[in-house]
Amino acid sequence: MQLSPSAHVDTFCRDNLPPDGLWPDLKFTLPGLRYPQRLNGAVELLDVTADARGHDRPCLLSPEATWSYGEVVRVSNQVARVLAEDFGVVAGNRVLLRGPNNPWLAACWLGVVKAGGVAVATMSLLRAGELATICRVAQPSLALCDHRFLDELTAGVPGLEVVSFGGPGPADLAQRAARMPGGFAAVATAADDVAMIAFTSGTTGRPKAAMHFHRDLLAMADTFSEHVLKPRADDIFTGTPPLAFTYGLGGLLGFPLRAGAATLLLERATPAELADQIAARGVTVCSTAPTAFRAMIAAGKAAQLRGLRRPVSAGEHLSASTWQAFYDATGVQIIDGIGSTEMLHIFISSSDDQIRPGSTGRAVPGYEAAILDEDGKPVPDGTPGRLAVKGPTGCLYLADDRQRSYVQDGWNLTGDTYLRDDDGYFWYQARSDDMIISGGYNIAGPEIEEVLLGHPDVTECGVVGVPDASRGQIVTAYVVLREGAAGDAAKVAELQAFVKQRIAPYKYPRSMRFLAALPRTNTGKLQRFRLRDRAEG
Repeated sequence: MQLSPSAHVDTFCRDNLPPDGLWPDLKFTLPGLRYPQRLNGAVELLDVTADARGHDRPCLLSPEATWSYGEVVRVSNQVARVLAEDFGVVAGNRVLLRGPNNPWLAACWLGVVKAGGVAVATMSLLRAGELATICRVAQPSLALCDHRFLDELTAGVPGLEVVSFGGPGPADLAQRAARMPGGFAAVATAADDVAMIAFTSGTTGRPKAAMHFHRDLLAMADTFSEHVLKPRADDIFTGTPPLAFTYGLGGLLGFPLRAGAATLLLERATPAELADQIAARGVTVCSTAPTAFRAMIAAGKAAQLRGLRRPVSAGEHLSASTWQAFYDATGVQIIDGIGSTEMLHIFISSSDDQIRPGSTGRAVPGYEAAILDEDGKPVPDGTPGRLAVKGPTGCLYLADDRQRSYVQDGWNLTGDTYLRDDDGYFWYQARSDDMIISGGYNIAGPEIEEVLLGHPDVTECGVVGVPDASRGQIVTAYVVLREGAAGDAAKVAELQAFVKQRIAPYKYPRSMRFLAALPRTNTGKLQRFRLRDRAEG
């Protein structure tokens, strides 16, 4: 690929891009996707919008506060100044972000990008070992962490310079920023300089680090949001995905900023609480998983949801029955979509009268999608095969041989089995790998197996996803215990707690069964399909 001259002083990201032959084909077929050679994604999303729409408009909302566009411009500029002047951050340095969804986390993300840094956002649920792995891969020079979530970060990554935000004391980022002038000359990054690194859950070994350019931050809004979601400046966005997920980054920050709208950032909310917030704050756009839409209806909250204009579902398959139940209860149509960390956001979706319940939709304008066989050849419509996508964004793993698997012949292969009908609608069939999708989270079975094997009573284990009406799938562990250990309810609780203490709690096995031996091939490879068959049978 012919890249523009980089503004990065620290060339780590560009040095670790995939070699030319392993890049996806990048397509810029829409006029709105033809970006200038130099742009800063945070400036385009925030400052340009503020200048065009007005600095007094509400921008970042929380249950406690409302930040205007002008305030977010000022605070993000002050954060960028702190990074550059107090901590010597230069363009291309990676800056890790850790915290729940709130205005300060969003302002930090924007400030990092304005300073020319590369934002590495992480969920506040991650444990020390997971954070250590991310830091080994991304090699951040600094971390900005919500003052309530410091322990796991400092325990997992000793020696990393960490600055807290949102807390008391003169060393806190909020206090440092308040002492800075409100103006900042954002780094004039190249459109194809890396702006962020997003981590996947990974199926084995270390998670994959997907790099995305400054122009990608605009492209995700100028494709799905512009042509399918169609937001308005008077919309109020909210949702449940963390900003560390690219689904949350787009749906809760990129899309509202690009449209001049406001976004309500909630640190945590049960489905019932989410529905109440939607009603109380006049939310019109909500991004979450099918699990949450089902749970809100089951909690008797249909009346609170009738003011929604655009409910958006992604993260797992939205069944026709869930879509219909929500529509029957609220009169509102859910917009389904499929995206991936590698592609940044949604690339197949439909809205309004183009929706067909049970189908994910058609290729989003700006993207093209195909169904391929194992040889990379297109299959006839109606035939299941591998989902493949091209567009203005694509998979660019950081120094990872697994690039060869995700990108083949220029296509991004998502790991999903789909079929396309005669009208160009795509219908989900199954995951092509062993990834478990539960409650909107991607969960890697082998990661849980590795944790369980660290318990002294566990000699073997296999983890699979089992279909579940409320969560899509549930994590199910099959465990072989050491001789003399009792496989009873107390042991189940003990092992579940063991997992929760070592990796993010949402990954723990909700179901656990004890076996004398696991099914394996003659070469010793675990036969996960037999475990799934056993569970489903």
